[in-house]
Amino acid sequence: MFTGIIEEVGRVTAVRSLEEGREITIGASLVLEDLKVGDSVNVDGACQTVVSRGRESFSVQAIRATLSRTTLGEFEPGRPVNLERALAAGGRFGGHWVQGHVDGVGTVRELRRAGETVFLRVELPEPVRPVTVPQGSLAINGVSLTVHALPAEGEAEVALIPYTYEHTNLSRLKPGDRVNVEADLVGKYVVRYLARLLGLADPAEAWREIAARLQAPGT
Repeated sequence: MFTGIIEEVGRVTAVRSLEEGREITIGASLVLEDLKVGDSVNVDGACQTVVSRGRESFSVQAIRATLSRTTLGEFEPGRPVNLERALAAGGRFGGHWVQGHVDGVGTVRELRRAGETVFLRVELPEPVRPVTVPQGSLAINGVSLTVHALPAEGEAEVALIPYTYEHTNLSRLKPGDRVNVEADLVGKYVVRYLARLLGLADPAEAWREIAARLQAPGT
């Protein structure tokens, strides 16, 4: 489990193809302080297991299932990546519950600056749309963010304060870039429960049904 508060931005130093995935080596400093083989690390929003570590880097192995639903299949040497170690018992909890289980890949639509704040607008992957609400939580590339607005169908806008913008790889995004997105954990459970309650297999369909009922006259 993670908090979505990024500890540092590392950099991919090597990528090696495996029969069932890829081995990715990442250069880092802060997260290496107490990192051991077998530990979990959030890499751009995806929970990965450390398979080896050196003095200035560590390696993870992403299987095909991970590569198919995240951007890890696009990683090449030199790419900056957000890093966070797993939450320690008794540690400060500054973000929201982030599992590192990416729900899908979104696409950056716009970045606009208003004073010191940068607004990031992302087209959400289908599984994330039903559980994304204004003022709710959303993880983009592993960063814990609050939904500022839903400017269009299937899109979410988040506000990046200067610290977040400067201390994560979100500052390097541009329109058209793909990002890892994880929906709010509580929202996913609520919609899944309501889908079962309504006898619907698709949570998105359940969300549309609930929205329609709430908007019906006399409700």
